[in-house]
Amino acid sequence: MAITRPTELWQLTAVELASAVRAREVSSVDVVRSCLDRVDETNPVYNALADLRPEEALTAARQADEALAAGEPVGPLHGIPVSIKINTEQRGYATSNGLPALSHRLAETDAACVTALREAGAIPMGRSNAPAFSLRWFTDNALHGRTLNPRDTARTPGGSSGGAAASLAAGMTPLAQGNDIGGSIRFPAACCGVVGLRPTVGRISDWAPPAYADTPAGPVALDFPPTVHSCAVQGPLARTVADVRMLLDAMTTPDLRDPAGVPAMPHRPRREEPATVVVVRGIGTVKNHPAVDRSLDRAAAHLADAGHRVEELDDFPLLAEASRLWSLLLTEDMRSLLPTVRALGDDTINTALAHHFASAADLWGETPSLQTYIDGWARRATLITRLQEYLGSDRLLLTPTCAELPFEQNADIDDPARAKELFTAMWPMTAVPILGFPAVTVPASYDDGLPISAQLIGGRFEEELLLDAAQSVEERAGVPAMWD
Repeated sequence: MAITRPTELWQLTAVELASAVRAREVSSVDVVRSCLDRVDETNPVYNALADLRPEEALTAARQADEALAAGEPVGPLHGIPVSIKINTEQRGYATSNGLPALSHRLAETDAACVTALREAGAIPMGRSNAPAFSLRWFTDNALHGRTLNPRDTARTPGGSSGGAAASLAAGMTPLAQGNDIGGSIRFPAACCGVVGLRPTVGRISDWAPPAYADTPAGPVALDFPPTVHSCAVQGPLARTVADVRMLLDAMTTPDLRDPAGVPAMPHRPRREEPATVVVVRGIGTVKNHPAVDRSLDRAAAHLADAGHRVEELDDFPLLAEASRLWSLLLTEDMRSLLPTVRALGDDTINTALAHHFASAADLWGETPSLQTYIDGWARRATLITRLQEYLGSDRLLLTPTCAELPFEQNADIDDPARAKELFTAMWPMTAVPILGFPAVTVPASYDDGLPISAQLIGGRFEEELLLDAAQSVEERAGVPAMWD
């Protein structure tokens, strides 16, 4: 695919870059150098990437070019830069979680998703910033500082994969790895006007070596309890749906070390007819910002124009209940991390978590009983079955990404009452993880200079169906990149 339009290499999509590198129209060194130049220009402003090692990336790019020249087989991401999140094990880099106390703890082994990226030929370049312990919808920590949203620096870039989304929006890297347990891929993507996919639990391996930290009381585990991993996923972020699709395929590798891992992806033939799309505007009494409703209307219109049958429901109680269960089950499981957070975290993360627990207590009380917790996990299984029966392989849900526009910086710690509003507004982000279904956020409109995204939710392992619909929205929405 010849590159004919005048542009900088860092502006091209990952699909375009990968094709051009394989055709030897451009070198991987040229691609990496262009991205590094863009990092030099923009990262001092937005602070999206940390621990950059330019010579290491350029060496890997030279090796990629040599392999291509020698006729060696290459992967789909050969020679293309990708950022790795600071909470993800990458050999030789600190899995710091944004904590000064862990800045010396270098990973000896790659997480499975990083291994998959290397095997696909990608070049890890930069560690994307995240909040301490990756436990906020904002990106700020004591080790690396605050990440700004390139679309509006007064608003959060999202969290916890805020550095990943911001680096994409600013043009630093064409691809990014993230993870999601409560919106941490989808919300940053929406805040920064890029595309983020939370895949079905088990599709991409969530395996990583056990992580520990030394504290005055002795070594403590840094990982979430095993129950949380039934909701946690690794996943792709990129500037286009096609790039997300390519990155998803590269990251999808069987790995039975992951207890939820799928040994082989089930065959899903491409549908000839577009899926039915059901619009779920809100739950209960939650009110959307007018711009969010306008964006949802436009997304629905784009899908109808693409041939989808579009319906609308006044409410969807199953999603409301799922969001409530997330606030019970994930919050209770996070209690096991509290001693570590208190020992290693700063006032910001401790205040944010205190406000989170207070918001959950409004729904479930200060200390839910063991029976309530057990009943919650049992109810989760019922909801998974019911939602899968409803969606099947030919129906999608269209929801807001959040009931509000991207939040003002530090809104979760400045005011406890405001923190509770955020907790409620984020129902579309919390309802999905507890059930393990796939969901994608895609820019659907452009309102007063700010991209506003919609979320599509599909049946289990129906990522292709989701991405087809997301591409229909993307093609018609015409949301510009920052440099357009």
